[in-house]
Amino acid sequence: MKIGFTLLFLICSLTFYAQEIIALPKTDDGNLEWVGPEKTFFSQIWKTQVVTNVSQPSMQVFRPKSENNSGTAVVVAPGGGLYALSIENEGTAVAEWLAKKGVTTFVLKYRLVPTGDDGTAEVMSTPPATVLQKAGEVLPFAVTDGLNAIAHIRENASTYGINPNKIGFLGFSAGGAVTMGVGYDYTEENRPDFLVPVYAWTDAQAVQKPKTNAPPMFIVCASDDPLGLAKGSIALYSSMLEANKNVSLMMYSKGGHGFGMYPQGLPSDTWIERFYDWAISRDLIPKSVQ
Repeated sequence: MKIGFTLLFLICSLTFYAQEIIALPKTDDGNLEWVGPEKTFFSQIWKTQVVTNVSQPSMQVFRPKSENNSGTAVVVAPGGGLYALSIENEGTAVAEWLAKKGVTTFVLKYRLVPTGDDGTAEVMSTPPATVLQKAGEVLPFAVTDGLNAIAHIRENASTYGINPNKIGFLGFSAGGAVTMGVGYDYTEENRPDFLVPVYAWTDAQAVQKPKTNAPPMFIVCASDDPLGLAKGSIALYSSMLEANKNVSLMMYSKGGHGFGMYPQGLPSDTWIERFYDWAISRDLIPKSVQ
């Protein structure tokens, strides 16, 4: 293989099934220094399960049933301001939904800003300008982790039972910024076959002119996003449209920010179904597995 990857199989004592974890290569970290291991806990501030202080990138694999395997793969990058990962609402819950639809899904833990006991408390108590500065320092490494994830999946396509030409990347908020970075920085080896930025943090990753062979893109956001990200999603859509690239925009009037898989009784609850419909229409997921 071109990249040295380690496959780690951990047994979950509570649920009695194997979690398939892939350790991705850790490249140069620049001036970043982490103290202690990554932390997984329920954030009382965000009211959801999170992961913080990630220094070693990895992925958890969610495989569909063999008889339902579509051959499509998706890397899912949870959000959290690059200080944390909303690992359940924007990670494992997404992967479980997609796996039921026949999509082999990889939940990515990309490198984050080094934090202490509670990264969610730190991001909420840090001035926005400082948050953006620190996020900008780690974002290039997070994008590299995303590109390495695609390269690994493509190199091992037969092992996963997937089509090497149907590997997508889907990310939320800060994970959406990673998604955009993946879409701007890929090479032939790690080019995604489609991109799904969901309320992408365009303040962290500026909108750029797409590459000449830019993959199709499905953008999701809500007009009432309190972080003002609707304008960034529109700018991203316009950049693709003006370059005559395939792009779709689902802009909901209500939904706020960070809705992920959390039900609110709003049309935005069905965003993942609309993505799935789009993927079917683009032949990114075969109709035979519906």
